[in-house]
Amino acid sequence: MSPRRNRPRGGDSPTGNAREASGRYGGGGLTESWQGEEWSVRLLSGASAAGKRYRCPGCDQEIPSGMPHLVAWPEYGGVDDRRHWHKACWNAKDRRTTKVQRSRNAPRH
Repeated sequence: MSPRRNRPRGGDSPTGNAREASGRYGGGGLTESWQGEEWSVRLLSGASAAGKRYRCPGCDQEIPSGMPHLVAWPEYGGVDDRRHWHKACWNAKDRRTTKVQRSRNAPRH
C-alpha cells in the first residue's frame, strides 16, 4: 500500500493559499465592525502565550494558557485596549448582555 498523500493534487502554488492561511490561528488580522467602530481581530493559537492567562470579557471566564482564542481591539485603540476573547464569545457578542454579574469575591482581571 502507498503512503497517504497529505497534499492536495493539482497546480496550486504554496503562496496561492494566503487567504486560507489568514483564517487560521496565528494568521493575519481581520477587521470587523461592532458597536459603530472598526475592530481589529487577530486569531491566536495560544502557543506563544505559555504561562499567561486572560479573562474573556464575553463570558467572564478564564482563558487557560495554550488555548486558541482571539484578541480584539478598536482600530484606533492602543495596547491597553486589547481584549482576549474565546472565539465563540466573540461570535456571540451581539447576543450577550453587556452587564456581566460577578460575585463579590470574584477576581477582577
